[in-house]
Order: sequence, then C-alpha cells, then structure tokens
Amino acid sequence: MELQERRQLEKSIVSALKTIYDPEIPVDIYELGLIYEIKINDEKEATIVMTLTSPSCPVAESLPLEVEEKVAGVEGITKAAIDLTWEPTWDKDMMSEEALVELGLI
Repeated sequence: MELQERRQLEKSIVSALKTIYDPEIPVDIYELGLIYEIKINDEKEATIVMTLTSPSCPVAESLPLEVEEKVAGVEGITKAAIDLTWEPTWDKDMMSEEALVELGLI
C-alpha cells in the first residue's frame, strides 16, 4: 500500500473516531487522547490502540466495540480490531488543546 493511500485511510479513520463521544465528557474520544495509535497493514486491516479514562469507565465494554464498528465501516478498511491498553494511564494532559478549551480547562 502506498504511503498516500495509508495516510488517506488514517484520515478517514480519525474522522470516524471523532464521531464517538465519551458519555461523561462532551468531547470526542480522539480529542480526549484515548486513541494512542492507528495501525494499518498492507491488507488494509486497522488496529486501534486505545485506552479509556479509567478501568471502571461505565462504557468499558461498549466503547471499544463502537470504535471497532466505526473503524470497520470506513471505506477501504477490510477489518478492524481494538487493542485496549492501560499503559500509559490516561490523564487530562493527553487531551488536545481543542478538548481543553471545550471543557474550559484553558
């Protein structure tokens, strides 16, 4: 797969991720910093390395499934998988400037 195609797929995945919101915080999961890495192999299979705001997050079971479904629905992606990790632990410093402004933290 060419670099340009990989970048376009990644952009499309990011757009899909920005439609998913943490139910307790009115900011999308991408801007919250919950997405650590987007990997796309030559077969156009995507793996999303992500975390949650806490292990006791009320959507710990449903949010990763929603992410997997949205990414799998991106045109050009043949398969999607989620790699849920707790390292490094999420904190508000991982949020984008946009998210910090949205939440009135800066």
